[in-house]
Amino acid sequence: MLKIPPHQVAGHKAGNGKLGPLVDESGRFYKPLQGDERGSNELKFYTSFSSDTRIPEHISKFFPTFYGTQLIEASDGSGLKPHLILQDLSVGRVNPSIVDIKIGSRTWAPEASEEYIQKCLKKDRETSSLPLGFRLSGIQIYGNKESGYWKPERTSVQNLPAEKVKLILKKFVSSNTSTDMDLQPDCAFAATVYGGSTGILSQLLELKAWFEDQTMYHFYSCSILMMFEKGLALEGQNPGGQIKLIDFAHVFEGRGVIDHNFLGGLCSLIKFISEILTAPNEYTTEVFSEPDQKSLISSDNGVN
Repeated sequence: MLKIPPHQVAGHKAGNGKLGPLVDESGRFYKPLQGDERGSNELKFYTSFSSDTRIPEHISKFFPTFYGTQLIEASDGSGLKPHLILQDLSVGRVNPSIVDIKIGSRTWAPEASEEYIQKCLKKDRETSSLPLGFRLSGIQIYGNKESGYWKPERTSVQNLPAEKVKLILKKFVSSNTSTDMDLQPDCAFAATVYGGSTGILSQLLELKAWFEDQTMYHFYSCSILMMFEKGLALEGQNPGGQIKLIDFAHVFEGRGVIDHNFLGGLCSLIKFISEILTAPNEYTTEVFSEPDQKSLISSDNGVN
């Protein structure tokens, strides 16, 4: 029996006659294959990546398992449509806190059409992508049995300044979850979720080490999901902090060049997480940015 994913925080959502992903009870996630080049690009990436022997196992674990494609009834009632069959990343989690972070100061590839570049550039400028190198695409934070989830509108978290982004990332690992943005988070679970040898920061650093060398792929408009089981954290148990990369409709061949766009955004996110761990009671962040990013965009692609 297919159903709407209960813990999806960003992207196209099924329901109300709209096309979106579905999940089953066996732990599989069915993502509609987009009918244009985005669909073919994503299928090409998953097919290539899943069989690429150059990808070390400690890196492939950060990507969803790919099971192929299948024709299933689309969520919008339009009949049988091809879907990617992927690992359901939230399966087995009861009360997960999840944040979707789109990585990179630019979310468009040089190979894209001028119309698409202009569309993405507008959003990158209007959100935190350009100044911070990443933006929050969506988030849900579990409070407790009484309060349930805090799940703000996606548009409300996409264009936050650095200090507010840091506040959200603190709130993500705090016990005093509240809709009040003026309430300072206690960061009660920062050490167990972000810190430690298997925590989220360690995983981000492991991913960074790979991106400092890999020249096979360039990832545009790709997200990092950060998640943990808040219920376990509240009980003093290991919350299982984890990262996964998702959304690969805009992955292109690296052609022997390091993916500086993704790497820069990843380094910026790491800086935010590191500062929360080392100084949880400080509320300002010196933003990492490439000083010539705007001129670089303009000179490389003729975009003003």
